[in-house]
Amino acid sequence: MALRFLGIWPNTPDDGSPTIWLEETTGDLIIQSWKADEETVRAAQEVGSVPGHSTDVPDHETVIRLPANMLQFIPRPADEPVLRSFSGADEAPLANTISEGRE
Repeated sequence: MALRFLGIWPNTPDDGSPTIWLEETTGDLIIQSWKADEETVRAAQEVGSVPGHSTDVPDHETVIRLPANMLQFIPRPADEPVLRSFSGADEAPLANTISEGRE
């Protein structure tokens, strides 16, 4: 497996921080992040996904919370807008963070 490091939570302490890698053969993202709390999982289940698809989380999957400032590390096509990164815990609303170029 050939992994390439893409990014880590800015100003991270020594361990336990959200991190993203790219599996270069498949293009899969490997993500270490915070486990979503029960309230977040329930909210995601209430929203659901595609009609007819179960909202249960199978034993071989988990729900994570990826901080908004980590979106800057997710690869995307060159012409797709990028979400700006944030520097602190008091982050601006996500809806106000779309930019047209890479930063």
